Parts: sequence; C-alpha cells; structure tokens
Amino acid sequence: MDLRDELHSYGARALRHVADLSDGPPVHPSLRVTLNFHPDRINAGRHLLRELGDGGIYLSQFVTGTGNGGLTAFPGGDRWVWEQRIFGGCYDEAPPHLRPVYGALNFRLRPVGGAPRFGSAHLRLTAGAVARSTFCYPDSYLQPSAFAVAGRMSLIGLALADEQDMLDDYVEAHVHGPVRLDRDVEALVLDPSYRGTEVETLAHRLPCPVEWHPGLRLPVAELRRHPEYRGPEFVELGAAIAVGGELTPRIIGEAVRTGRYEPQDLKRVWHYVARFGGPA
Repeated sequence: MDLRDELHSYGARALRHVADLSDGPPVHPSLRVTLNFHPDRINAGRHLLRELGDGGIYLSQFVTGTGNGGLTAFPGGDRWVWEQRIFGGCYDEAPPHLRPVYGALNFRLRPVGGAPRFGSAHLRLTAGAVARSTFCYPDSYLQPSAFAVAGRMSLIGLALADEQDMLDDYVEAHVHGPVRLDRDVEALVLDPSYRGTEVETLAHRLPCPVEWHPGLRLPVAELRRHPEYRGPEFVELGAAIAVGGELTPRIIGEAVRTGRYEPQDLKRVWHYVARFGGPA
C-alpha cells in the first residue's frame, strides 16, 4: 500500500519536519516498532482488549485519557507541548483521533517489546508502520534534541552508548496515521501469566495473530534485593500482593482492579517486575 494512503496531512507534515532534523543510515528492515501496554486494564468499565476489538484501531492518549506514563494529553498539557515542539506545530489543530500513538523501536530485539516499562504486552507493528514513524532519544518528556525517521536513523548508536537503566533505554517512536489491528499489527504478544484468562479469550477475538513471550516473573526474594530501585515501600507492597511467593503481570493487574491500592504505587511495583523479572 502506498504510504500516502496510510497518512493524513498532519502526519505527512510531521514526518517531513522530523526528517529535516534527522541524519544517519536507514533503519534495518527487520526492526519493528512495538506498542507496550497492560492488556488487562479496565477503562470506564470496559476491558481494554474489548475496546480494541470493537474499534479495531489503537488510539492515542488524547482520545482514551489513559496511559502508563504521565496523563498530560490535553490542549496545553505537557504531552501537547512536547508534540508541538517535536513536530513543529503540525498537530496543533489536529483532532484528537488523528494524533500519533507512542511506542518504541525494538532495536535490542527484546521478546517483551521495546519499552516494557509501559506494559507486559505489546503490539508488534509492520514494516509499513515503521516507515511512517518518527523517533526521538531519550523520551520526549526529557525534551530531546536527537530525532530520526526510518530512512535517517542515528538514534540507535546514541542509545547503545548511553548507560541508562534498561527501563529507560528505549528509542521512542511516534506512529503517524491510524494503527489498524487488521493491517498494521503483525502480532499481539502476551505474557504467559494470562493463559486461560479473559485476556487470552479477548485477544483471540482481535483481527491479528496472538503470540506469547517467555514471561516476566519476579520472586519476592529477588524483589527484596533491590529496595533502592523504586523504594522500600514498593518492595513491601509487592510482597503483600504476591501470590505463591512471586509477582507476575497478571497478579499486579488483579491488584489494580481491586481499587485498594494507589495505581501509581502499583506502577512502581510493575517496574520491579519489568526490570528484574524473567521467565520462570
């Protein structure tokens, strides 16, 4: 499909603007953009995967009002200002549903996706989606000065040379144009803790293949070895919600849905699992 058929005028202008700020060789054709997220979350009483199935399109925080980072996607909010800066004002007048969606270039080929800090599941997008993405390093909230497009990619070298925590070493991606599950997604990749759950049932109803990565599990004993990472209070919270002496994405998601804990606190518990967890 011609790239022009997948882009609207806002995205086309944003791609040209960022291309003018970019240099370096083309990205390797095997690399993919991944959109990491938590697949078991509930938004306004509806399961996230059910909403994805009904709409068939992955939408930005400007539409959903939800996310796994800061919730600042509104006119004048931080994300609005970051996008104005990165894209040269190209989206200032755009309706919310045409705003880009955020992911990461999985240049490290991690089975859990390019930015697991944002969730245990990910949508692995097609090569065509990479071609209509822009990139920055580091994350846009840090006001980066290094940008890229697929044809001019110098950011991988910057990221590899930077001694960052593994949850912060991603090359941020902005996918322009609608991300359709039936066209732009190679697979939805899930953590095995969701086998046999509603997440798996809803996933198989989506118009894209379902795959499983090796899994992220964190024994409480390992959790307790890193109190300095996010703070001892989050170690204790993780230990309190653990089941069978371990934490998994599913266990944390169940804790979120009880409403008994602060979501931001559980996000920090998730960071422990994403950073120090691994296959059983």
